[in-house]
Amino acid sequence: MLLAVVILPGSLTQEPDQAHGCTHGSCYPATGDLLVGREKNLKASSTCGLRRKEPYCIVSHLQDEKKCFQCDSRRPYDPVYNTISHRIENVITTFKPHRKKSWWQSENGESEVTIQLDLEAEFHFTHLIMTFKTFRPAAMLIERSADFGRSWQVYRYFAYNCATVFPGVSQGPLRKVDDVICESRYSDIEPSTEGEVIYRVLDPAIRIEDPYSPSIQNQLKITNLRVNFTKLHTLGDNLLDSRVEIKEKYYYALYELVVRGNCFCYGHASECAPIEGIRDDIEGMVHGRCVCKHHTKGLNCEQCDDFYNDIPWRPAKGKNTNACRKCNCNGHANQCHFDMAVYLASGKVSGGVCDNCLHNTMGRNCEMCKPFYYQDPGRDIRDPAVCVPCNCDPDGSLNGGVCDAHDNPALGMIAGQCRCKNHVEGPRCDKCKSGFFGLSASNPYGCQVCQCDPRGTVSEGPQCDPVSGDCFCKRLVTGRRCSQCLPEHWALSHDLSGCRECDCDVGGATDNHCSMETGQCRCRSHMMGRQCNQVESGFFFMTLDHYTYEAELSKLGQGCTVEEREIQVGLPVTWTGTGLVRVPEGSTLEFFISNIPYSMEYDLLIRYEPQLPLDWEEVRVTVLRPGSIPTSSPCGNTIPADDILSVSLPTAARFVMLPQPICLERGVSYTLRLELSRYSGRRNVPNPSILVDSISLLPRYNSMEMFIAGDPASIARKQSFERYRCHETGKAVSRPQLSDVCAKLISSMSAIINDGALACHCDPQGSVSSECNPRGGQCQCKPNVIGRRCDQCAPGTYGFGPAGCKPCGCSTEGSRSRFCERHTGQCPCRPGAFGLRCDGCQHGHWGFPSCRPCQCNGHAEECEQSSGRCINCRDNTAGDKCERCASGYYGNPVLGSGSHCRPCPCPDGPSSGRHFAASCYQDNQNRQVVCNCNQGYTGSRCDECAPGYYGNPSQPGGRCQPCQCSNNIDLTDPESCDRRTGECRKCLYNTEGPDCGVCKIGYYGDAKRRNCRKCTCNFLGTERSQCSSRDDCVCNRSTGQCHCLPNISGQTCDHCSPNHWNMPSGRGCETCGCDPNNAMSPSCNEFTGQCQCRDGFGGKTCQDCQENYWGDPKVQCRACDCNRLGIETSQCNRLTGHCVCQQGVSGVRCDQCARGFSGHFPDCQPCHQCFGDWDRVVQDLAARTKALTARAREIQLTGLTGAYEKSFRELEEKLAQVQGIVNARNITAEAVTSLMAFIEDLRARISETTDILNRLEGDLTDVQDGNYKASNQLSALEREARELNLTSDQLSHQLDILKNSNFLGAYDSIRGSYNKSRDAERRAKQATTDVPSTVTQSADTRRRTERLMAQKKDDFNRKNAANKRALEDLSAKARTLDMKKINEKVCGTPGDLPCDESPCGGAGCRDDDGNRHCGGLNCNGAVATADNALERAKHAEKELDKAMSEPRSLVPQVADAKAKAEKAKGKAQAALDKANNTKTKVERSNNDLRDLIKQIRDFLMQEGADPDSIEKVASRVLELSIPASPQQIRHLADEIKDKVNSLSNVDAILEQTHDDVRKAEQLLQDAKKARNRAEGVKTVAETVRRALDDARKAQTVAEKAIQRAKNDIGQTENRLAQVTSRERSEKDLNNAVELLGNLGRQIEALKTKHANNSLVASRAEETATMARDKANEAKQILDGELMDKYRTAQDLVARKAKTVQDAKRRAERLRDEAKQLLQDAQKKLQRLAELEKNYENNQKMLEGKARQLDGLEDKMKAILNDINKQIQIYNTCQ
Repeated sequence: MLLAVVILPGSLTQEPDQAHGCTHGSCYPATGDLLVGREKNLKASSTCGLRRKEPYCIVSHLQDEKKCFQCDSRRPYDPVYNTISHRIENVITTFKPHRKKSWWQSENGESEVTIQLDLEAEFHFTHLIMTFKTFRPAAMLIERSADFGRSWQVYRYFAYNCATVFPGVSQGPLRKVDDVICESRYSDIEPSTEGEVIYRVLDPAIRIEDPYSPSIQNQLKITNLRVNFTKLHTLGDNLLDSRVEIKEKYYYALYELVVRGNCFCYGHASECAPIEGIRDDIEGMVHGRCVCKHHTKGLNCEQCDDFYNDIPWRPAKGKNTNACRKCNCNGHANQCHFDMAVYLASGKVSGGVCDNCLHNTMGRNCEMCKPFYYQDPGRDIRDPAVCVPCNCDPDGSLNGGVCDAHDNPALGMIAGQCRCKNHVEGPRCDKCKSGFFGLSASNPYGCQVCQCDPRGTVSEGPQCDPVSGDCFCKRLVTGRRCSQCLPEHWALSHDLSGCRECDCDVGGATDNHCSMETGQCRCRSHMMGRQCNQVESGFFFMTLDHYTYEAELSKLGQGCTVEEREIQVGLPVTWTGTGLVRVPEGSTLEFFISNIPYSMEYDLLIRYEPQLPLDWEEVRVTVLRPGSIPTSSPCGNTIPADDILSVSLPTAARFVMLPQPICLERGVSYTLRLELSRYSGRRNVPNPSILVDSISLLPRYNSMEMFIAGDPASIARKQSFERYRCHETGKAVSRPQLSDVCAKLISSMSAIINDGALACHCDPQGSVSSECNPRGGQCQCKPNVIGRRCDQCAPGTYGFGPAGCKPCGCSTEGSRSRFCERHTGQCPCRPGAFGLRCDGCQHGHWGFPSCRPCQCNGHAEECEQSSGRCINCRDNTAGDKCERCASGYYGNPVLGSGSHCRPCPCPDGPSSGRHFAASCYQDNQNRQVVCNCNQGYTGSRCDECAPGYYGNPSQPGGRCQPCQCSNNIDLTDPESCDRRTGECRKCLYNTEGPDCGVCKIGYYGDAKRRNCRKCTCNFLGTERSQCSSRDDCVCNRSTGQCHCLPNISGQTCDHCSPNHWNMPSGRGCETCGCDPNNAMSPSCNEFTGQCQCRDGFGGKTCQDCQENYWGDPKVQCRACDCNRLGIETSQCNRLTGHCVCQQGVSGVRCDQCARGFSGHFPDCQPCHQCFGDWDRVVQDLAARTKALTARAREIQLTGLTGAYEKSFRELEEKLAQVQGIVNARNITAEAVTSLMAFIEDLRARISETTDILNRLEGDLTDVQDGNYKASNQLSALEREARELNLTSDQLSHQLDILKNSNFLGAYDSIRGSYNKSRDAERRAKQATTDVPSTVTQSADTRRRTERLMAQKKDDFNRKNAANKRALEDLSAKARTLDMKKINEKVCGTPGDLPCDESPCGGAGCRDDDGNRHCGGLNCNGAVATADNALERAKHAEKELDKAMSEPRSLVPQVADAKAKAEKAKGKAQAALDKANNTKTKVERSNNDLRDLIKQIRDFLMQEGADPDSIEKVASRVLELSIPASPQQIRHLADEIKDKVNSLSNVDAILEQTHDDVRKAEQLLQDAKKARNRAEGVKTVAETVRRALDDARKAQTVAEKAIQRAKNDIGQTENRLAQVTSRERSEKDLNNAVELLGNLGRQIEALKTKHANNSLVASRAEETATMARDKANEAKQILDGELMDKYRTAQDLVARKAKTVQDAKRRAERLRDEAKQLLQDAQKKLQRLAELEKNYENNQKMLEGKARQLDGLEDKMKAILNDINKQIQIYNTCQ
């Protein structure tokens, strides 16, 4: 029985259901003893007698005779021959007869002994049983290993005393199967033999949820098992005696060891086979190699079988085999493995990964082709030939030629498609993309990016050569990358040409080269700006007349005088410097010049002012040089005659320019002498003279390289300089605003002449700053300072210094001139005048310039110069002549009176400190002195204080001061304040205080302004302690602020503070308490407290739903759904939504008769009196039902009580007994039987209890049904009660509202009246106190009104009379009106019939219903007509609706047609736009071509073109193939038409035209280059021509050439005239006309060229004449040299002719291309015409649809207008 119980757990958890084997679930091999057949695998650390015989003894009863024995284990145990062998294999169960005679025994006295079983594979270990021969160990432990002994885990500790032997190890109880605890029940000293130790891996007392879980399986799995005996049980004598004999009876001896288990196969095998090398004929042996099922393999079926790795290996569980699944390799692999990452990524569906895929496949399932192969869409994936090699260029493809492995439209993959590198394209990825070059395998992108700067690369076409990578540059760009501008260009950009010209300033920059990045030119000194056209701060450009030399600073000849001039404000300055020099006839001026900046020719300018009526006949100018001029110097060609010049000075001018320039050199000093030799030879004028201002050296622009270099830029500069007359800007003193063109050119000249900019050098004392005007260099001068550098005083000023110069201010009467000494400022005085400015008299005199002595009665020595008023009168006198006494004195100080001035005794004199009078006088009668007292003093001697003043003037230092009473006393009342102390006694204007400076109590305001007003405090809002009565309250004396109650504001405490209300409470205002979320604002009504609620909310504080709504406003508000016939008020209960019903009505909506009333709502009648009796019975039942309901709820919560409590207690007791039995450790068969009996008894009792509960539940259900009905009735009664309460509450609330509203209404009325009264009082006060007041304004208004009435009275009377007359006229006309006719026209009957007799009614008539009666049947008035029209209109409206139904159906069609038309219009417009663009491009191309031809023509017409070139060009023009006959022209027109008809693709034409334009541009560039080369040749030729002195030969050759050119041109004109005559006969061919017109213009150009050649010849003749003399002198020296240069010139001309021939050939090609362009353009125009025709057709169709729609709209509008007219007529009649 015990063995059965022990085996039970293992069999329950491990044995499979053998009914289904391994097919339908997990399966396990049979369990057996793992020791059977494994004697060699079992070992012990100590065995007796292994080396020799060893004695041992036993502890036995006294009756045993033998107690000591021998142990010899050197040989195995044999029941016959070796019975004393006690090896470890003896413990294996054999069921043989000698079972109790063989055992294992350890050595004597050994405590630490181990027994270990080593298994060859993993096994399931279920339990262990050990039967001991001796005492069981006092301590031991069982260990296991699952990794073949590498690591060990303890299963269980056993000890007699666990706490002592194994401290720290838990002693239980066991809670989990893998808990490690220490047990004591198998370690007792008894029994002394056959004691057992039993260990179960899975304790049956612990319930296992999942026996297949990894933790349980791991707990059962072992590869090694070890039992460690750590302590022997002894009787204690070994502690007292250490002899060996004592130890001989203490050892471990084990009869039997059973290790139950089975082969560990994870549920994948039902049997096991021997492992290789293990015998298979041992009966009962549990083998270790599983015979695996479920496609598993391995000793323990721990792996999936080969090619079955699609899902992870798992142990089989119950009915789930967890069999391994075969891999899906599509027939392309024989091996696979499992990959957990793949499995998880697939959503735990498949994790098999195929190995070594064949047929060029790859992938987890060999479902993909290898790189460089692709899946043939036409083959099945299992086909061995499904993968086809890619055909991709390995250099240009990604990954060396990998193509798309399969089709995938979602990813854009096409099987076999090559995936090109980023910069490669083509089906095979074998060519570079546009913008890339150099296909290479080593390049990860395939091709290199064209290292082209996009700014400098041509945008059309490829950027660079696909092989070399050279970029295609724009016109002005160069470099391999097109990243550099051509020389003299910069700003590489996206412009058409790529770069911009440097455009460096010709003067400011050293050359025309600039930085390619910034465009910065190389500037001269002190120049700045990108173009070097600006100056640095403190520098300037000179003006043309910068080098001006003043005549007043020159060396003056005999008789010359300097005349300074003063600058007059507001008048123009017509001179330079400080003035002019008057030069008499025959005198001279010598100018010393040493600051020539640049060696060149200068124009000499003389500025002057004529003084005589005739011109000054002769002025001789002589240039005195320091020595002879070297021939190598810039002025080497100057002869002495060039330095003597003469000129006349016209009277009408102010300046004159010498006719010839003078050559001056830099660094040389010169003297220019002006000799005014003769004024006039015709008239004898005595002492003639002239005013000379200055001379100026103006740089001669014709001598500067920037104007005469010969290049187009210099020619343009020269033309601009002459066109804008820039050379005139430096002549006059006062000049107009300089134009920008001239300013730029002169600035460049200045930079060249001065090698940069000039320094300002502003004088630090005379100028405002160190900077000057950049144009001209004029510094900003301080007042009265002149000069460019602000370094001298202007004429008429003096004292040059930091403040500028001061005006001389010389008196015109006393000074001889207006100019003073420059340093002291002393004016030259006339006799009798004195002072710095000569503007005063001598001391003691006045009246300049008529000075006379001062008249001061002997009391002063000086007087004012202008008025003669005496200054500093003595002897207490005053007045202009010291003729009266000073203030505070009296007497007569006039000289000769004998009197003098005495002090006024008021009371003492002015210097005494007690003088209080303004003046005094002596009475002539009584000779008494009368004082005129100061303000505040009184008395005959001003020794008392006046009323309103206080003090003690009688004391020394005493004064009378104003009483400080804030102007609130009567100054005429002597008692208003104390005269000694100044205390205020009689304060007026509601003031008080010692100085009357504050308002009285109960008043407020500013006492000092006499505006103290009575406090006006609102009694309801003011603190009661501050008011003696309702009308008398105290406020702040300054502001008038009353003392308010809490939360009340306003100066008078007349309103609540913001967000407060209920001021009449007398306790202050209350907080509104408006809900912040539901209210519009936190404020409320000041009187009712009602907040302003948002939509959907109501209540006083907006915390409820709005009126006639109910619910929780935080959740949802619902409308009161009340029946209006049964409600008392429209507002329902705000919480429940129950309506307030009338008496006899009930229901949530008040839509049914109430309890106690009968009938159909709303006719509800009271029930019979018997209803009351029955109602009481029902109420009693309802109360009892309610009690039963409460009892039922209690039973549901707490369970049954009463009769069933005893049964439940018995059940609980038996359950407790069962629990005790279960928890007992030593279970016996009797205990199990008892347990089963208890269980059966419990089941019976539970079944009975369940039946009783079911019956009780049925009864409870019946009770609940009755209770539910009673609850409904109670709810109805409760609703009625709530409705009554609600009605009562609402009535009470309405009563409160009524009370409050009456009070508040009265309060509002009183409040309004009070405010009106206060406002009236305030206005009344203002009307009387304000200035101007309302009363005065009213009086003024009245007076003005009276005046206006007086003025307008007559006009009003006239207009009134006219109006009366007009009214009388109107009245007369009204009386003449005949109502009879009006009635007849309106109503249709004469108006003189009575209303009851008139069938058509009339004015004032009404029908029986009281309505106006006018018109009717058979009435032909306007009303009847309108009625008929209205009927017709209604009929028409119906017809219109009927008719409109059809147009409505047409409207969508029309709209669709219109939309299509719009679409067609859009397409046509797009086509038209494209055609226009094409036309524009064609025109632009034609214009470019014309410009090109014009440039070629200009090239041929340049001055350097020789007659031979002209002749060849003319000949070529004559050879042009032009249609000469009508047949040829018609044939040409037919060809053009055919070409135009074949035109179809406008875009292709545009592209072709674009190429043609590009070719034309290239030809233009070639032509320009040829032109530049020709210009270079021309320059050389011109240089040679200037060097040739043999002018006669040149002139002869030129004349002959001109003659030949004239002859050739004449022949050309004749032939072209013939062509022109033929052209006139064919006027209908515009193209030929245009071509011939162009040829005509070319002929005109040739004529112009002829004229130019003639002009050139004439100029050459003049030049030859001028050079003849010099040529004769140099002829002998230069004959040989000239011949060489002549030959060189011939060679250059020959090369130039060849260049012209090349240009002619290019022109021919251009002509052919132009012809082709013309044909293409005509084709495009024909296409445009077709597009326009289509557009017109579409437009016409669209217009037709639009007209149709407009017609329908017009009809509708007409009908609507008729209807409106009829309606208006009808309304008028009404």
